[in-house]
Amino acid sequence: MKHIFQKGTNPEKPTLLLLHGTGGTEQDLLPLAELIDKEANLLSVRGNVSENGMPRFFKRLAEGVFDEEDLIFRTNELNAFLDEAAAKYEFDRNNIVAVGYSNGANIAASLMFHFQDALRGASLHHPMVPRRGIELPNLTGKSVFISAGTNDPICPSQESEELKSLLENAGTTVELHWENRGHQLTYSEVEAAAQWYQSL
Repeated sequence: MKHIFQKGTNPEKPTLLLLHGTGGTEQDLLPLAELIDKEANLLSVRGNVSENGMPRFFKRLAEGVFDEEDLIFRTNELNAFLDEAAAKYEFDRNNIVAVGYSNGANIAASLMFHFQDALRGASLHHPMVPRRGIELPNLTGKSVFISAGTNDPICPSQESEELKSLLENAGTTVELHWENRGHQLTYSEVEAAAQWYQSL
């Protein structure tokens, strides 16, 4: 997978896995990671799917309607890539915290829905529920931050509440942060995510 790796200055810190939104690239969230942790490793990945020339992490059938088969395939692919990257760049595979926006947040949530040890935690900005009707692994000890917009036309507020409850039922500690905005990523929600991250 096309990616950028930047080695951090503190090996005790997590590796931040950066996952862009639809149409983004592996450059998009680098400034955001700077605000969260200047000392951590950064692994920023570009989605392998193209939708009308826009990079994504998995296919969709329509806005808000995921191609579930492709989602599962791409989630497995990303998880395997994390194994390879940890070996190649010599970072702790068990200490990865995802920072995802929109489509990137959805694939990060999907990693947690499918793999118990894929991520230590995740900062999910404007995510949706990746899959319904499946049993989640035991996620006790994991921590998730969800930021959502009260006027988000793509991701209704009940979607955020449902994701929170599914993760909590699997043992995750979840902080849900609301912005009185739409689907855009705001500075104030990134600040809130940075505060959450300090408590990990």
